[in-house]
Amino acid sequence: MLQTNLASYNNHPYHPGGNALKRLLWLYTNALFFKTNLVPINGFKIFLLRLFGAKIGKQVTIKPCVNIKYPWLLTIGNNTWIGENVWIDCLVDLTIGANVCLSQGALLLTGSHNYKKTTFNLITGSLTLEDGVWIGAQAIVNQGITVASHAVLTAGSVATKDLEAYSVYQGNPAVKVRSRVIEE
Repeated sequence: MLQTNLASYNNHPYHPGGNALKRLLWLYTNALFFKTNLVPINGFKIFLLRLFGAKIGKQVTIKPCVNIKYPWLLTIGNNTWIGENVWIDCLVDLTIGANVCLSQGALLLTGSHNYKKTTFNLITGSLTLEDGVWIGAQAIVNQGITVASHAVLTAGSVATKDLEAYSVYQGNPAVKVRSRVIEE
């Protein structure tokens, strides 16, 4: 029976874009200004993200201790909230619409590994959160997923397939439990 051999791991042809210096500069910028609670100045974080190539809308709020990988692959719409300890793993394009709420500790993942291969190959897939989505605390959205307009992924749930618009999903794997009705 074959076994995993991480010594033969090679993520070729994956490349996140940006040269090695840019990736190194982001590594330190992310550690110093985003993954800490010592710099609570939201506007400065937005400035840095844009400086590194992220497309960021107006009135975006980024709380302390947020981890963002490769911001040049990130797009965030207007009036979006990103809570404490959120991890935005941009190995490939990751789009967050307008009026989206990412609650504390949410994980947005654009990569995984092929457990069927001895080499444990990298697997990537773009991630899209459409307008009005709410990702609950400690919830996980896996690579290649589209969370449609105004869908909700409840706290601690895991999205392993696309989520329908105006629907509430719960569990691991997340299943639709009801429709989302928004009232005034």
